[in-house]
Amino acid sequence: MISKWMSVIVMLVTFVNGARNEDGIQPCAKVHTSSSVVPLGSPVTATCVIREDCPLVTGQAVHIEWRLDDRLIPSSPEASESSRVSRAVISSFNHTRAILTCCIQASPPQVVAGVEIRAGYPPEAPQNLTCQTNLTNPITITCSWDPGQRETHLPTQYSLHTEMWAENENYSYKLPQGVHHYTIPRFEFVLFYDMKIYVKAVNELGETTSAPLVLEPVSSAKFDPPSIQVISKRYGCLRLNWNLSPDQAWLQSCGLLNLEYRFKSVDSTQWNDPVLVQNAKTPVDMCHLLHWTRYFAQIRVRYQQSPWSEWSSSQSGVTLESAPTGRLDSWMEISEDPLLKQLNISLFWKPSKRFRANGQNVSYIVLVQKRVVCSTRENYCTFSLSRSVKKVYVKAVNAAGKSSPTVVQIYKHKAHPVVLDATAVPYGNNSFLVQWRSMDSSGLSDYVVKWRPLLKSGLSHIQFDIAGQNQSSIVITGSFEPYKPYGISVYPRFMDGIGPPKTFNAYLREKAPSMVPKLHIQKTWNSDIKITWDEIPLDQRNGKIQDYTVFYWNQKGPVNVVNVDTEKRSVILKDPSVHGAVLMVSTFGGSLNGSAVHFEFQPFDEVASAMIVIGSVFGLSLLIIFIVLTCFSKHERFKGIFWPVVPDPANSFVLRLTSESTQYTHPSCDSEDPIYLSHLSFPDIPMKLSKEEDDLWINSSEETSDLGESICGSPFITEYSGSNSDSVPYATVVFSGFCNSPPPKEPHVYLRSESTQPLLEAEEPFTPKCYQNLALGGMTEEQHFFGPSHDCVPEEVADPESLWDDFPFLRALAMNDTEND
Repeated sequence: MISKWMSVIVMLVTFVNGARNEDGIQPCAKVHTSSSVVPLGSPVTATCVIREDCPLVTGQAVHIEWRLDDRLIPSSPEASESSRVSRAVISSFNHTRAILTCCIQASPPQVVAGVEIRAGYPPEAPQNLTCQTNLTNPITITCSWDPGQRETHLPTQYSLHTEMWAENENYSYKLPQGVHHYTIPRFEFVLFYDMKIYVKAVNELGETTSAPLVLEPVSSAKFDPPSIQVISKRYGCLRLNWNLSPDQAWLQSCGLLNLEYRFKSVDSTQWNDPVLVQNAKTPVDMCHLLHWTRYFAQIRVRYQQSPWSEWSSSQSGVTLESAPTGRLDSWMEISEDPLLKQLNISLFWKPSKRFRANGQNVSYIVLVQKRVVCSTRENYCTFSLSRSVKKVYVKAVNAAGKSSPTVVQIYKHKAHPVVLDATAVPYGNNSFLVQWRSMDSSGLSDYVVKWRPLLKSGLSHIQFDIAGQNQSSIVITGSFEPYKPYGISVYPRFMDGIGPPKTFNAYLREKAPSMVPKLHIQKTWNSDIKITWDEIPLDQRNGKIQDYTVFYWNQKGPVNVVNVDTEKRSVILKDPSVHGAVLMVSTFGGSLNGSAVHFEFQPFDEVASAMIVIGSVFGLSLLIIFIVLTCFSKHERFKGIFWPVVPDPANSFVLRLTSESTQYTHPSCDSEDPIYLSHLSFPDIPMKLSKEEDDLWINSSEETSDLGESICGSPFITEYSGSNSDSVPYATVVFSGFCNSPPPKEPHVYLRSESTQPLLEAEEPFTPKCYQNLALGGMTEEQHFFGPSHDCVPEEVADPESLWDDFPFLRALAMNDTEND
């Protein structure tokens, strides 16, 4: 735009400064150049000639200078001419457009002539000429090309040329500047005849022509997307009925169209590779498909080597149903019923990679020796079997038939551990990568990885997958939810059994727990503070609990931190001046703090603690003093309370039996010279013994209480049993009354103990003699203890006083009895 204005200004100045003659106003000077349009970067030569009658130089010396736009360029006067002629040379013209002016030196300089010079490049030959026939009404051919990468900087004219040899007709089409495509109307070409097409480019520096394109218009036609209909006619195949659009339907019957189809199953995301059908006619069969599977199909068409049409819209069809094929993967959990001697079995299965349902409404049956024990549409079943059964069979069933049976061995549990450790880490948005370490073991067939959501119950939520014996990891995929716990187990499976699993919990993603348990605070006996808390419910953990952290502080000191193991849920603080505490629960996904708990203990607690300590020390001191006094005291009566003296019957004598001797058995009686015995047992029996009662006493196998065993306890305590004592049984003395009771009407009875310890050296073991009541003189039949009186006949009657020497305790009883009488 600036160059154009400069050209106008130069022309006006030239005419204003021009000379007037009979032909009109003539310019004072004129500039001659080799060309006004030159290749960019080429040299330019210009000459300026000033007229003799130019009023600006009349009677003056002329000094000429040159300017290119606003820049002064060097010049030289022509040698053969006067000073009114000047010549300028530009070695390299690098402007696409510029004004070269001739000026007379003055103040200011006067322009007397000028010329515009343009520079550029000749056009490049058009590239990539393509033409495509449109068969929709109206039928046309559209051609397009690439003008080239280099800008010419000069106006370039493009024209499209066609030559039809059969019709001997040529057509040329000029295009507006900057347009590089053209649409040829239908009446200027023939569909089934070859034609030549090329493009010509022209500018002020030259012209070029593209490479010619020879084509049959119909072979360059791009068809509209066809329409299809999918029909199922035979097993493993789908039939495709297809049609061209109504404007192109007349070409479908020519039999020269090529067709490609592609398909994918309903659960696939990728199309299979296109299949080519040459000289296609409708319909087309698409075979080698899976049974009872829904497929989506698309087709496209072209005429010989013409461009392919766009893919048709997807249409779906289902192949015919057939019996299931392939095997099932299975997993079995076994428990024994010891009462019924049966096996309780939970059997799980799922399709293997080679299994094909080949139909709808697939169900499963479990058979044991041709007997159906389970029929279900689920992927699991529970039943009971005898221990003698070694295998079961699973079949898949649909409307077309049954699959071949899958054999499931009933494995026994083996105690041999193989899996040493197992972990699971998130793998994507809905998968876990399960990894394990195991030891080498012979007979290992594979690994079974089982998982289930811990917040849901029921066998329907249990899933499993199988890994090979050489694998140590597997990716399990399912409907895993974030922040929910899942129990995962890895089982080693052998040819003859199942090994113990390695079980753990895993989370797909973790975050901080939803709640923090409340702290329970109490003081221990030694003024320590014990803090406990409950376990967080499983559904509110949101991850695996890593640790518990207790923050506690007093009123003046800093905050202290204690980390607690996840299994303990309690901590003991040794600082009795704790003022408050906070519990923080952490997972891998975050931490949550609970509410601060503030507590204060009254000063009385400290006083009470001190009093307890002082009281304990004082009580311990009294106990020590009491033990010392008891052990070293010389007061025999005081010592007798704790260490009673047990008299030796063989080496004892008694002058009189006093009331103190029986202080534990009956009320006191008056006596002058007390002699202390250990104890006497006075059973409470009837005043008169009948013959049956007497025999019962005599023949009883129970041990009777005696003098010796009275050392260990009171005979009036009902729980006391002489047979449990370590003392030596001696005798049981039976009276009809005590102390000052009236004299008995019946003679006293003295019963010999059943002790096997000999009391007298002359007495033979286990052959006791008969004894009589010496104080009364004589013996009645009721007084016999060891046997009937006819078996005990004294050989001779000894002196009564000499017999008391052998029985000092009985002698004392006799003396006391005499006094009471």
